[in-house]
Amino acid sequence: MADTNELAYLQGIDTLAFFRKLSEAKTAEGQLMPWQTSLSFDPQRDSDTNPTKDGVVTTSSSVETDFEVEFINNTSRMADMMYDSLFDGEKLEAWIVYRNRRNSAGKYFAWYMQVTVTEDSNDNDPDDNSTRDVSFAVSGTPKRGWLDLPTDAQEQIDYIFRGLGTVTDSDATGGGTKWAENDAGTNITNPTPPEA
Repeated sequence: MADTNELAYLQGIDTLAFFRKLSEAKTAEGQLMPWQTSLSFDPQRDSDTNPTKDGVVTTSSSVETDFEVEFINNTSRMADMMYDSLFDGEKLEAWIVYRNRRNSAGKYFAWYMQVTVTEDSNDNDPDDNSTRDVSFAVSGTPKRGWLDLPTDAQEQIDYIFRGLGTVTDSDATGGGTKWAENDAGTNITNPTPPEA
């Protein structure tokens, strides 16, 4: 986590879209859209000026947001959910999560929106992966905040180190321990076992 006075840049690869059907808010977590290749978030407000005898008066319209996600077409429930929204008018919840911007509590910076799909363009060139470009209509104004990433979501983004052992409910790492700089190991080929 960056020092509060340290300026850090954000990268597109660390900006991720999550979705959930609004109707499933009480029963399901938001899920990462697999294999995202691009995400565009463009809030904007049109303004107009009227000349008067005392000078220019500016008026502004409501905020409108263009939101678009491109991904490699796949068989996930998230990919099918885009069709449900387009064809059935199903409202979705959407989050844009910046995984390299965190607050002092360790929560991730995110935008939250309620959206419906307005267009789902599917390209299928013979020498490339099938791709989809989904555009959304955003209801109201996007909201900023901080959130926790569920364990499943974190593992989808960046899987954890696992050992060779069996993965169980009580040992999700299969006996593995992730690398730590302060424990780089030693060059002992046959370490002496600890005394009982």
